[in-house]
Amino acid sequence: MQKKAKANLFGISLIAALAGFIFGFDTVVISGANLPIKELWHTSPLFHGFFIMSMALWGTVLGSIFGGLPTQKFGRKKVLLWIGVLFSLSAIGTAVAQDPYTFSLFRFIGGVGIGVSSVAAPTYISEISTPKTRGRLGAMYQFNIVFGILIAFLSNYLLQGVGGDNDWRWMLGVMAIPSLIYTVMVISIPESPRWLLSVKKDVVSAKNIMSQLGVENPDEEVASILKHEQVEVHSVNKGEAIFASRYRAILWLAFFVAFFNQWSGINFILYYAPEILERAGLAAKDSLGNSILIGVTNLVFTFVGLYLIDRAGRRKLLLIGSLGYILSLAMVAWAFYSHAGASFLLFFLMLFIASHAIGQGAVIWVFISEIFPTKVRAGGQAFGASVHWVFAAIITLITPVFLDEENGLFKDNPWPIFAFFAFMMVLQLIWVVAKVPETKGASLEDIEQKLVKN
Repeated sequence: MQKKAKANLFGISLIAALAGFIFGFDTVVISGANLPIKELWHTSPLFHGFFIMSMALWGTVLGSIFGGLPTQKFGRKKVLLWIGVLFSLSAIGTAVAQDPYTFSLFRFIGGVGIGVSSVAAPTYISEISTPKTRGRLGAMYQFNIVFGILIAFLSNYLLQGVGGDNDWRWMLGVMAIPSLIYTVMVISIPESPRWLLSVKKDVVSAKNIMSQLGVENPDEEVASILKHEQVEVHSVNKGEAIFASRYRAILWLAFFVAFFNQWSGINFILYYAPEILERAGLAAKDSLGNSILIGVTNLVFTFVGLYLIDRAGRRKLLLIGSLGYILSLAMVAWAFYSHAGASFLLFFLMLFIASHAIGQGAVIWVFISEIFPTKVRAGGQAFGASVHWVFAAIITLITPVFLDEENGLFKDNPWPIFAFFAFMMVLQLIWVVAKVPETKGASLEDIEQKLVKN
């Protein structure tokens, strides 16, 4: 019976985490369409960066900022369902778009879905997990992001040459398949029992779902949560929101883990992987093929992160990742500066990806989802996710200004970009050592008591 419940918990978490697969696929699939679209519509570097490459990210900003509201009001499950609808619309719309404005609109819609998913999915998984499994189940969202990235690189590679000048349409349109499958599968998962208790006060349904999830004593668990809720109600001022002073320390933790995630340069490298590798001297076909190698590296080391997150802990993984970031980014900068060759650069790009997968990649969505109290978890997740996506959008927007071969500030050699990212990771290392607490193995309520100022 216990094995069946554990399998049920894993299966439900996996379905919710599949939102991450489409998130990852959508994030990277544009890398294969980048150059063909640039040649098709002949837009300026700034227009291309803002509308074509980063419009989905501006959608994620909107989705992540406001995603906490429907997630808290209507429930985690309903929001996850509508995310699948947005993903499906975006895939079909971008595939058939006839101009850059229509294309950007549907990319924006998909981005909204990604932004909301980065709020709803980690929140949902953290609330149905046990303290012992929360790390690896929560990190499955990141695993699916990484798996989606790999499949997008592979899909772009296989679809190259299939549709002639319209290859990019097939690359983008194929995302409709996993989007529709995900939408149907979400119908079968239950609502978060913690949300049912906190918002709906539905004790009976919460107990039934906990039984399905393998909670050994649902009555005791519900009583503990309700007791904590009562204490929280008495200690919280009426109308208090996520930006109340008592949550200040948590907000700073969420801000910096999201801030440093993007200033590692991860989205910059994933979005522009083929172009970066071409600048290193690889032919277009080889650069797409090596993009797949980057995706495989990401997937393999994400497994390592999943294995370690509940064993070594969140803080230790961030420390390991920071050291790997600093070394790899410094050597990528050196590779460009000294013209060391494509193989040398590719090796350290893969080390960078491995460092991200073990560190920030494994930790970020788990960490943000577990440090906020249940009453403000959706809002806290929205805050952390929105910080992540604002900086992701800014970096992707300005990249063509620096990287463009004709007018870019670093058109001759992009080494200063990677040197800057390496410096930012030195700052991340200092922050982790000085400020980041360990949360492995603790219940959500215990973490709240440790971090929230009463």
